[in-house]
Amino acid sequence: MLKLRACAALILLAGLPALATASAPYVDVKPAGYQRVIDGKQTDLYTLKNKQGMVVKISNYGGKIVELLVPDRNGNLGDVVMGFDTIEDGNRYNPSTGAIIGRYANRIAKGQFTMDGKLYQLSINNGPNHLHGGKKGSRFRVFDAKQLDDHTLQVNYVFKDGEEGYPGNCSLKVVYTLTDDNALKIRYDSVTDKKTIVNFSNHAGFNLSADPSNSIVNHMVTIDADTFTPVVKLIPSGERRSVKGTPFDFTKPTRIADLIYTKDDQLKQGQQLANPPAEGGYDHNWFLNKRPGELGLAARVYEPTSGRVLEIYTTEPAIHFYSGNALPGTDVGKGGKIYGFRSFFTMLAEHPDDSPNEPNWPTTVLNPGEQFTATTIYKFSTAK
Repeated sequence: MLKLRACAALILLAGLPALATASAPYVDVKPAGYQRVIDGKQTDLYTLKNKQGMVVKISNYGGKIVELLVPDRNGNLGDVVMGFDTIEDGNRYNPSTGAIIGRYANRIAKGQFTMDGKLYQLSINNGPNHLHGGKKGSRFRVFDAKQLDDHTLQVNYVFKDGEEGYPGNCSLKVVYTLTDDNALKIRYDSVTDKKTIVNFSNHAGFNLSADPSNSIVNHMVTIDADTFTPVVKLIPSGERRSVKGTPFDFTKPTRIADLIYTKDDQLKQGQQLANPPAEGGYDHNWFLNKRPGELGLAARVYEPTSGRVLEIYTTEPAIHFYSGNALPGTDVGKGGKIYGFRSFFTMLAEHPDDSPNEPNWPTTVLNPGEQFTATTIYKFSTAK
């Protein structure tokens, strides 16, 4: 299992991006930017707090995490997630950011899968493929919301039979809980009235320096995984390849910059389908070294300037690590800050892309009478 070892803060960076600067003052996102009536339903912004001063702001539009204030090693709060001042800005620039992703997180090749001998055609919204639940997946939906207390928010949505091509009326309940030990817990529960597929996750984008002008390449990453899924045009090939001897080996704490500039075909595959940048990067799944359904430590990320540490625990079988390869440098985020190339990373706890078409991978099928349950925890701390 993953060994939690403090990462060295003094690193030689000759010829590579400069060390991060101190956290920039955070911008407090106002509720007014998230109070709308969409599809006849009221949207709002909800705030969770704990005794340590940590703050999380979540909208019931897409279940989006839009602000996450976390202390650095000196106790100074900084906003460590990508987000936008208004719903409209989020939809304009990056609608997945911070959102609940479903019914299926990430890509399904050609939007097709076969179940019980029947071919299902999902909506196409990412080149030739289906991405993040389709044209109006959960990231564009208004959830019913109930704030249970200062620490807990529950949101619910029912996907209609045939919505985006998926079979079954499928209900989803997501509960966000902020604990006093600086952990944000997300629990997903889902049932269906017809056999279907599900793969729910959250698309929070992180920069632990709390300053999007700093590249994420100086973050130190550890992923408890011995294999990853190679891709062809961002669709898994079906292979589970060893990370040993490749730039996908994060089994020990490793600075992203030490691997991401490697000349490697799979890193080149990390370019986006539309308007790819000059460089590729990570947009791949790692199969975790644990049993599916077991809650375990999947990844650890350390940012040396702030001292912030993020540990990700999940019951899901894989982590999808995306290194911000497609951020164009024109997205205008909170307070007018520009989100540039590699200014944020995501680690989606999930079943890998295209799993419905890979019979040897953990199943994503949900039957009537069954309940899908998953838990992911983002635990924050600091190190020297």
